[in-house]
Amino acid sequence: MRKHDKRNRRKFSIGRLSVYLFLFIAAIVSLFPFYWMFVMATRPSAAYNSIPPTLTPGNMLVENFKKVLSQIDFFGGMWNSFILCFVVTIIVLLISSLAGFAFAKFRFPGRNIFFIAILVTMIIPPQLGLIPQYFLISKIGLLDTLQGVMIVSFLNPLGIFLMRQYISEGVPDELIEAAKLDGCSNFRIYWGIVLPIILPAFATLGIIVFTAVWGEFLWQFTVLRDPEMYTIQVALAQLGNTHNIDFGMILSGVFWATVPLLVIFLLFNRLFISSITEGSVK
Repeated sequence: MRKHDKRNRRKFSIGRLSVYLFLFIAAIVSLFPFYWMFVMATRPSAAYNSIPPTLTPGNMLVENFKKVLSQIDFFGGMWNSFILCFVVTIIVLLISSLAGFAFAKFRFPGRNIFFIAILVTMIIPPQLGLIPQYFLISKIGLLDTLQGVMIVSFLNPLGIFLMRQYISEGVPDELIEAAKLDGCSNFRIYWGIVLPIILPAFATLGIIVFTAVWGEFLWQFTVLRDPEMYTIQVALAQLGNTHNIDFGMILSGVFWATVPLLVIFLLFNRLFISSITEGSVK
């Protein structure tokens, strides 16, 4: 019996060690690009092509960032990106949760057809709708405005799918029926019962939407022409429009533009992890 227990402990410890080792290596591989970006942001441009590669930070982080500030309106771009991401995230969360609630808990004609139609749009490349969306935004007078960038992102098929799945599994039908017997309206049920339950899913979807909009470039570059309206992605693209490219300056701007995403994740990581673990248990 003791020999059997020792063998199980050995297998368990070796298996556990191999899992931890794999996770450690995966973490290093995932974090290395961010570390290398930081290193290049603290080095002169010549270090970008140095052989062997430079792996230790330098002392030019502030100097390179000052070059960024002299070339573009960095903080103006950050502010525009924050406003854009904040508004889009809030509206996507509201629309996706309401639509997910309707698809999960209501019975109406064509429910499955509408839901499948929404999911089908996920397989359509966004580049195919670039020109029609541009003409539409131009006709309604929203060209070169943040509103024109926002409006095409309000309907998020992935968000509707995630909310529908989470609500269907996480909100009991008995709870909704009891609320209806008490005279609650559908919106009151959504606001008072469904919304508190799906807060972890809110955090997950919010992080996904915020980071996606923050990193999106093509549509923002297509719509925005006024430098005062540039988001941070469009503004950073202007740093490469020179004959002598300063990689230290560019990567310094990219590094500081990444910091808000890290802050957002650190603020909501508990709800994010809670949503993932609850989904795995269910």
